[in-house]
Amino acid sequence: MPKEAKPKRKAAEKAAKPAKAARGKKEKDPNAPKRALSAYMFFSSDWRERIKNENPDASFGEVGKLLGAKWKELDDEERKPYVEQAAKDKTRAEDEKIAYDNGGKKSAPASGGEEDDDDE
Repeated sequence: MPKEAKPKRKAAEKAAKPAKAARGKKEKDPNAPKRALSAYMFFSSDWRERIKNENPDASFGEVGKLLGAKWKELDDEERKPYVEQAAKDKTRAEDEKIAYDNGGKKSAPASGGEEDDDDE
């Protein structure tokens, strides 16, 4: 009685799949502007270290749950700075998107100073 053929290795199956671009997915432009962050994301980045220090044994998921619970506890006055940051970031993202759509690339942030002219 002959032995049954072993199934192909999964690595061989993965290698046979076409690349992302060939499957119809569009590759992301590395120069594309970043999306705006939400108020919760600003809160999360501000509080993550504090939560991790208060709960050193907490896993990544548990820290996320604690952050979510803390966010829900905040009243509107405590959330206000994060909401304002999110509004500013939304404006930034919209401006960068418009510049990107018009020019095809992300504009460099303003340096704040004017360039020197050689008219002296």
